[in-house]
Amino acid sequence: MKKFFMFLAVIGFTALSAQFAAAQETEAVEDTTATETAAAAPAVNDASQLFAGSGEEVPFHQALKTKFIEGGPGFMALIILCLILGLAVAIERILYLSLSKTNTKKLLAAIEEALKEGGIEKAKDVCRNTRGPVASIFYQGLLRYDQGIDVVEKTVVSYGSVNMSLMENGLSWIALFIAIAPSLGFLGTVVGMIQAFDAIQAAGDISPNVVAGGMKVALITTVGGLIVAMILQVFYNYILAKIDDLTIDMEDSSISLVDILVKYENK
Repeated sequence: MKKFFMFLAVIGFTALSAQFAAAQETEAVEDTTATETAAAAPAVNDASQLFAGSGEEVPFHQALKTKFIEGGPGFMALIILCLILGLAVAIERILYLSLSKTNTKKLLAAIEEALKEGGIEKAKDVCRNTRGPVASIFYQGLLRYDQGIDVVEKTVVSYGSVNMSLMENGLSWIALFIAIAPSLGFLGTVVGMIQAFDAIQAAGDISPNVVAGGMKVALITTVGGLIVAMILQVFYNYILAKIDDLTIDMEDSSISLVDILVKYENK
């Protein structure tokens, strides 16, 4: 499943890059056309131009494309790549954890009933036919029932740790993207400031028009990196909350399983 989501992430990033490249080309053509039209058209008064400009509404997606291009396709593409890959891993983890959820009360009741009807082998069948890490842990414990309750308890604890590691698999990548995205934004800030100072040096003047381009790159890349990091942080914390919920459920149900087995042994 993880490979499938990574494949989708690559396709999404490729499509997004192509879309923004097309948008950039379209914008360049529109700018050229607008320049030629402005040169050929008769002059109008400033008041009418201001009125016409203020009434124009730019769609949200078009504004995003414009900011993407203004922030520099190189840095912004890397930031978007962090978002796409981070979301792919996060969605895969959420689906995995959702499928790992088990109705432990129902499972424990079924195991207790199976012990009464057919013993340990019947209880193993119940665990084999139930999806989720809790049922897998129970099955490993029941396999070692003949070695004593202490061995069963140690087995349940050991396999619980293994399943916790499986649930946390991939979180390090999300944390990496959370750290890289704002770092790329800050790197874009530094590059934008360097561009601004290069423009000042070349022009020999510190006018707003000279430094505006570099400052815009600096601000847009920083904002983009911080937004991506905040989005991924929300998913990261949500996944941690689901893992904590499943861990508590596993620990509580494991204690209940040992109690059931002790009761069964004392009969």
